Amino acid sequence: MSCFSFIKVIMILFNLAIFLGGAALLGVGIWVSVDGSSFMKIFGPVSSSVLQFVNVGYFLIAIGAVLLVLGFLGCCGAQKESKCLLITFFSIVLIIFIAEIAAAVVALVYTSTAETLLKATVTPVLKDNYGKSSDITQIWNTTMEELHCCGLTNYTDFTNSPYYNNNGQTYPSYCCPKGMSRCNETLADLRDAPGCFEQLLEEIRTNASVVGGVAAGICALEIAAMVVAMYLYCHLDEK
Repeated sequence: MSCFSFIKVIMILFNLAIFLGGAALLGVGIWVSVDGSSFMKIFGPVSSSVLQFVNVGYFLIAIGAVLLVLGFLGCCGAQKESKCLLITFFSIVLIIFIAEIAAAVVALVYTSTAETLLKATVTPVLKDNYGKSSDITQIWNTTMEELHCCGLTNYTDFTNSPYYNNNGQTYPSYCCPKGMSRCNETLADLRDAPGCFEQLLEEIRTNASVVGGVAAGICALEIAAMVVAMYLYCHLDEK
């Protein structure tokens, strides 16, 4: 088997795996969108925390769709030896790679700004829906119970929420010392429970090495995919 044929087979198998992975993520994304509560029960507090900040279902659907397209382009481009499909595959992977690098730089440089925007986006959702939407209420209850936190920043995030107004201006029990039947402002202030945002950041910092390793692995795979695609593209005329 020549070098070209070997790399062609590797390209086909690699992109077949990407295609299948994309299909799996697409399926999980649809599942989360339809039945987020069962997803939360299976994957625990980390999933419930993530659900506060990202619509996981739509996010997975988008990622799955992109991977499906990439897998199709790479697999068919190598199999049919199509320069058009190969250069399209290379271009999409290059755009994704550049976007990831840019996002990482922005996240490092503008971390405080990103945190402010995130809080400004999530807090109104919490204040408007906690106690009204059963899914959001359940997700937040699980998050606060597992991470031992209260609200996004503190108990005041629940002030004037449907739960607060419908329960005699009280806060969720997670915001007060254990054993208290009614969690009022005085008791919530006494406990001074940390916000879930800080707790989630702490979880991320604890697993920073894992996150960094995964990110480095993904970047390495993207670079390898671009190199292989360009090799096949450049050698098709010589074949």
